[in-house]
Amino acid sequence: MSNIYVKKAQPQDLPAIMKIIDNAKALLKADGSPQWQDGSPDETTFINDINHGNCWVLKVDNQIAGTATLLTTPDANYENISDGQWKNTSAPYATIHRIAISPDYRGMSLGKFFLSNLITLGTHAGINNFRIDTHELNQRMQHLVQQFNFEYTGIIYVNPTEDSRRLAFELNLEN
Repeated sequence: MSNIYVKKAQPQDLPAIMKIIDNAKALLKADGSPQWQDGSPDETTFINDINHGNCWVLKVDNQIAGTATLLTTPDANYENISDGQWKNTSAPYATIHRIAISPDYRGMSLGKFFLSNLITLGTHAGINNFRIDTHELNQRMQHLVQQFNFEYTGIIYVNPTEDSRRLAFELNLEN
């Protein structure tokens, strides 16, 4: 059995994180998705996430196998939603962004383990509502969030271009 856990990313983790992100960008491109093909997320994004304590890494036998960002403050991109609505607008929510698993660890269901741990971290912070978005061509992420009973809630935009159109999902847990 492997030693698998989640910890806050540190500045020295950045090269491994960027390698995982570059591989994820290539995988999205191969899948025909324009998501992450405009240069974002970039190294500056992850430096900011790390410096604010929002970036997490998934470790397997002391190797970084995945990365994700967990925001526990409101996300400006989620203020406007079209073709639907958020189910819970009164309670605080956490947003999960930039989740990616190294190609060296794909097929091990680590995405499920990581997402479960991110939700646990959020609940530990007193948050029971979670939001996540993905491009409509990112079937892998859609499959993952549906396994956790996230509900499709509408469309958000991460910037003003049409390629920034994202499917928005929400999970509301019991208090």
